[in-house]
This record gives sequence, structure tokens and C-alpha cells, in this order.
Amino acid sequence: MTTQFIGKENFTIHTQTVSESCPSNIALIKYWGKYDNQIPANPSVSYTLNHCKTNTSMEFLANEPFSVQTFLAGNEEVKFAEKIEKYFRNIEPYLPWILKGKYIIRTENTFPHSSGIASSASGFGAIAKCLMALDEEFSGKTSEEESLKKASFLARLGSGSACRSLYNGLIVWGETEEVEGSSDLFAVQYPDAEIHEIFKNFNDWVLLIHEGQKSVSSTVGHGLMNTNPYAERRFQEARENFVPMKEILKKGDMESFIKLVEHEALTLHAMMMMSDPAFILMKTGTLEVINKIWDFRRETGLPLFFTLDAGANVHLLFPSNGSEEKIKTFIERELLQHTQKNGVVKDVMRF
Repeated sequence: MTTQFIGKENFTIHTQTVSESCPSNIALIKYWGKYDNQIPANPSVSYTLNHCKTNTSMEFLANEPFSVQTFLAGNEEVKFAEKIEKYFRNIEPYLPWILKGKYIIRTENTFPHSSGIASSASGFGAIAKCLMALDEEFSGKTSEEESLKKASFLARLGSGSACRSLYNGLIVWGETEEVEGSSDLFAVQYPDAEIHEIFKNFNDWVLLIHEGQKSVSSTVGHGLMNTNPYAERRFQEARENFVPMKEILKKGDMESFIKLVEHEALTLHAMMMMSDPAFILMKTGTLEVINKIWDFRRETGLPLFFTLDAGANVHLLFPSNGSEEKIKTFIERELLQHTQKNGVVKDVMRF
């Protein structure tokens, strides 16, 4: 299926300010590797977070020479403005008014920078929502469904995983036979009726093992998959993992869910170690936390498990099902010591 988003030709442009917010997300089946135009090499599925979000205001000054000025947490960021200018030029075919004015963009995250929470996902998601709000003012309103779909499409062109942040719950990006309507061009919600209740009330506590800049950016990491000898097998495995994941989600099979999610996280980092040049983003604290989680689960049988983004920090996942107080106590007593400054970001999945 091919989807086209073509802007309307007749529109009236005037100065306008809009504000939007967008949460981040954490992938369970990972996307790592892409083709031109931000097309994923394999489908992915993610949880949308609730508290970790980007709040963005966009002031559009009509009929001024095209330019972008950006402020992150109150500080002007010239390099980010250059990145957004390039992005806006790239998406002009879908928003024909976009280069007809000046933009002043003010954005702020509710979570720490370099925390293992995807700020590019929430950031470009919020920008795409602002652009759609302007588009409705200039070109006329569309249905909420179509507006969200186009926002997801536009967000993807800024940051691939951003397309998943436009929706709540479990979100799929990338075409797969296992999810009807799935697409490489935008994200879709996983069918709510196919998700067991046990997976709808989850915590995600992010341990801040390393709060500095990553040694290798995600953009570079994706690019290294082009020469990775294990890339094609990895892409195929991700596609195959949708089959058991579909059954797991329907049945509420927590044990299999834990096994698959942790396997996906470790596979992501294995791909990094098999790249040329190879790179390792995990730190000593990351490994210590993982081993302690495994020991805790063996000793207690409680469903505490992890996933990893492209970095050292650890996302601790556990359901709110009556046992979470014991899990929280364990985290605070045994795992926080492995962070840089007892740093932890506490969030929940957004349904």
C-alpha cells in the first residue's frame, strides 16, 4: 500500500502560534538499520511513555523570509535550527506553505538530556503535531485519524522512531503481515482487543547509568548496519519475532514476553559489537544491573526485566500487579548504586 500526503494548493497564511506535547517511546522489538527516506529495515513495536515528553511551542511569522530559530530549555541552539531548516525543506512537498515564513520554536523536555529516553522521538513528534495544527489553520481541518497519520508520517522523516510517539499504547512501525494496516511510512496502534490486560499497566523506570554523550550516535549506528555481516539475518529475526509476540500479547504470557524483550535488547547491542568499526555502548554498570535483575528474578520469581535503547542506560520494566512494591524496594536498594548520581526516571506506559 502506498500512502501520499499532498498539501492543498489553496490556503491563506497568517501569523500563528501553536503549542503541542508528545511523549517518548521505548521499543520492545527493535528497529536498527534503515533505508533511504527513513524506511525501516524491519518492523518494530514500542510502548509509549506517559510522563517523559517534549513540550513545544511554534511561532510562525507569515510572509517573512524562511528561517528557523530554536530554543532548547530556554537556550538558543543554532545547530538544531539548521537541522530543522533542512527537515522543513525536505517535507515541503507535503506542506506547501512551510517555507513561506519564519519560525521561532521553543522546546523543553520533562526528562534529563542523554538519559536513554529518545528525545528525538518526542521532539520530532511534537514538531510534527505543531505543523499539523498550523496546516489545519491554513489548509482546513481534517479528521483526527488522518491528522495523526500525517503527523506520524512527517515525524518519521525527522526521526524514524518519532512516528511511534504519536499514539498511545503498543505501537507498530514497519510493514508486517502480523498487524493489519501496518506500514513503513507511518506507525499504527496495535489492536487493543488483542492485548491481554496484564500488559496494559506497566512501569518503566530508567536507570541513568551514563548521562554523558554517547560515543557513537544512533544515526551512525544505523548506518553501520549497511556493512554488518549479520544485518540481513537480524532484520529477518525481527520480522519473525512478531509471530510469537502476537501470541504472547494475546495470551498474557509474561514469561515469554520477558524472554523476548530481553533477547531483543541484547541483540541490538550485539549488532553494535559486530559492526565495523565495532562499538560498545553498555557500561560496567549496565552489565551489573542486568546480572542483578536475572538473580532477583531467579530468587523471587517476580516479573522485573529490562530493555535497552542505543545507550548504556537500563529501562526497568515491571507490571503493576500487586508485587511492584517489592520490586521498587529492590531497585532502590540494589540497583540505584550502579547509576552515576542515584539517577532514575520513573515513568509508566501510556494507554
